[in-house]
Amino acid sequence: MSDFAGMEDLLQDFLQEAGDLLSDVDNKLVDLERSPDDRRLLNDIFRGFHTIKGGAGFLNATELVTLCHLTESLFDKLRNAEIRLTAGLMDTIMAATQSVRHMFGEIAQGTQPHAAPGEVSVALRAILEGRVESQADTGTAAPVTVADEGPDWHALHAAVSGQDVALPAVAARSTPAAAANAAAAANAAVDLSKLKPHFPPEGRRSTDKPGAAVSGAPSGRRADERAAAREATIRVDTTRLDQVLNLSGEIGLTKNRLTSLRADILAGRTDSETLQALDQAVSQLDLLVSDLQNSVMKTRMQPIGRLFQKYPRIARDLARQLGKDVELALIGEETEVDKTMIEDLADPLIHLIRNAVDHGVEGPEERLLAGKPAKSVVRLEARQEGDHIVLIIADDGHGISPERIRAKAVEKNIISEEEANTLDDRQSLNLIFLPGFSTMAQASAVSGRGVGMDVVKTNIQKLNGSIEIRSEPGKGSVFIISLPLTLAILPVLLVLLGDQPFALPLSMVREILPIDHQRMQEVGGKETLVVRGEILPVIALSRLLGWPQLRQPEYGVLMQTAERSFILAVDNFAGRDDAVIKALDDFRPRGVAGVTTLSNGQIVLILDMKELLADLGTQADRDLRSTPARALEFFA
Repeated sequence: MSDFAGMEDLLQDFLQEAGDLLSDVDNKLVDLERSPDDRRLLNDIFRGFHTIKGGAGFLNATELVTLCHLTESLFDKLRNAEIRLTAGLMDTIMAATQSVRHMFGEIAQGTQPHAAPGEVSVALRAILEGRVESQADTGTAAPVTVADEGPDWHALHAAVSGQDVALPAVAARSTPAAAANAAAAANAAVDLSKLKPHFPPEGRRSTDKPGAAVSGAPSGRRADERAAAREATIRVDTTRLDQVLNLSGEIGLTKNRLTSLRADILAGRTDSETLQALDQAVSQLDLLVSDLQNSVMKTRMQPIGRLFQKYPRIARDLARQLGKDVELALIGEETEVDKTMIEDLADPLIHLIRNAVDHGVEGPEERLLAGKPAKSVVRLEARQEGDHIVLIIADDGHGISPERIRAKAVEKNIISEEEANTLDDRQSLNLIFLPGFSTMAQASAVSGRGVGMDVVKTNIQKLNGSIEIRSEPGKGSVFIISLPLTLAILPVLLVLLGDQPFALPLSMVREILPIDHQRMQEVGGKETLVVRGEILPVIALSRLLGWPQLRQPEYGVLMQTAERSFILAVDNFAGRDDAVIKALDDFRPRGVAGVTTLSNGQIVLILDMKELLADLGTQADRDLRSTPARALEFFA
């Protein structure tokens, strides 16, 4: 039974508002570390903890109230200049916010939160009582001298198991006063590695398998993160709801007008004036429905800044762990993206940011030797270009060497040396998305297992997006992600196989061309066409669907996925449409992404090209890979 029975509504409101407050506090803490004397930041963070404490009080979450009160009191001393902010003190504050977020997770499960880790609360109390002033000034903890009685096995077990450190064990070997001071000094600057971070620094798990299929939950996310990943609510500006309401009223009036005209026509009034009025009413209804559709879609749009605000803390913690000085610059936080897409973007962006901090940028000493500023900058930018959202993750590090990528791929037997020689620089950079690829000689706690970039590519593909890499050795790297504005409406190309139409995602279509069968050549037993120097395989749609080929296809659709380019042979075209996707939850045939309805009422299947290509079979796929233009097909 829930510890918050009867308070479910209050609980949900608290978790939503307190979670936003804590995310804002996390960002301000990163800013405060750069500007420790900024009184505005100090006051804002103080108010954030004070507000969270008040909400926790209504829920009788005593432990959360206690922790927020200690942290709030610490910031009261900071803003009154009674103590000075140092690196060690900031680590203690970060550990406290981490503990607060962990308590939120316990509350969300319907249980009262447990007490904060002993080292966090002890460190906060020691700072507030002024018992570790010297350590607060230096940002380092004083060494603790213990009598010659061997290691403190109890403390070691507590640190490894994540349990609270039992201070009485120390007190048993010294005077109470000395024990208290030693414990306070030892915990004044909390070692973040002993605590379970909000986003753990370990980027890979032993259970990670390169190229593993994405399950119902996003790949790369830990279990505790998945639990809080999906929000069932959405915040909508009331002006947008008012617009939806007004359009609904206008549509109701137009419907009444159509009903009246229908009655007139059934009564035999088919004069030109009646037909003209009918045409005007239908045109008005079409315009109103389009406006209503756009307005409803806007209610799902959320500023991507809600996602971006989680990342400065992640970049800061990882950079500090690696001994680097990194600033994460956020640009375009006001750009709006579909709410579902924001949730599915969390994993790819986390991997790319961590990759930039770990692999992309150099340490301070190496940067100074290269004539760069000691502080590196990772840029996370979002902007809208037409009907697409573009995300940019850029760093000013040492860049990616295409030659090194090719050599590593050959070393790991991912491609042969002959295939490596056919790749240009852009295609070589795309090798990093292959499962199991890593430039690290040995896996570390942060990276090196060849999973992260595979997860990035897989999740971006799920969103019907694309990712591009640009890099200049010595200058840095840029990852460019292009995504559709929304997943609810999908621009499609309607193709015909006989008289049956099928819908192809327009984002995968590069161009349409006639098929000249006299120009087709066989390479490795497969039909190919040369298009502007590219040797591309020709795959008949009938073959993908397992239908008999009744006639030679006359047209080709040059399609491009993240892995390959190919020509899809079809009989004819039926035009372009904006499809409203209807999911097939109970029964979804393989190779079908969903269905849509045409204006004439005909139901059309939206094809999932990636699944259809995968169903060609292992041997057919190996045949495609064996052509001399394998690199062009898979990495173009």
